[in-house]
Amino acid sequence: MKKVYDSAAEALVGALFDGMTIAAGGFGLCGIPELLIAAIRDAGTKDLTVASNNAGVDDFGLGLLLQTRQVKKMISSYVGENAEFMRQYLSGELELEFNPQGTLAERMRAGGAGIPGFYTKTGVGTVIAEGKEHKEFDGETYILERGIVADLAIVKAWKADDTGNLVFRKTARNFNPNAATCGRICIAEVEEIVPRGSLDPDKIHLPGIYVHRLIQGAHEKRIEQRTVRAA
Repeated sequence: MKKVYDSAAEALVGALFDGMTIAAGGFGLCGIPELLIAAIRDAGTKDLTVASNNAGVDDFGLGLLLQTRQVKKMISSYVGENAEFMRQYLSGELELEFNPQGTLAERMRAGGAGIPGFYTKTGVGTVIAEGKEHKEFDGETYILERGIVADLAIVKAWKADDTGNLVFRKTARNFNPNAATCGRICIAEVEEIVPRGSLDPDKIHLPGIYVHRLIQGAHEKRIEQRTVRAA
């Protein structure tokens, strides 16, 4: 089975359609699948529901898809650092489903594990719990959260072999493994594709069985918030 493609645009052929749900890895600007996001923008796919911790910044990451009005709904836990996100949400142009960060990670993991839902105490008594089933366990109240199963997962890793085994670098792992498992199709972009057998099996963070397509590319190293002091 061929998994390695020459470009992000080629890897996305046949995987995109209007109204689809996409799970995207990344946290802030760390470990985001920037090449695949740019290719989705160029493809013009619209009315997207995107599950991601956040939406990048105005001119980078998922912020690019907000600029072109391709996103209909965001499922996120943090929406700061993006003025266009704020503007669209406050004006009613963008639907937003807030999730506590751990809940969002578990929703992706559950979807990838074939678990349709789970109970959590997080969010009980807040707007997060509105409209959700409540149940008592051992004298504590929990709410039901549904697992996320996306039409497409897009993730960013450090290294891969041609079978799709992935290694993430430090905190760039973040949401990527969970997002990868919950997509019916998973496409990964990596900094380096290494020969098969060269990755230490004990250091593989995501087995290749979860990865259907793979590209290698050059990536930017952006700093989301640069704080300096006078010399």
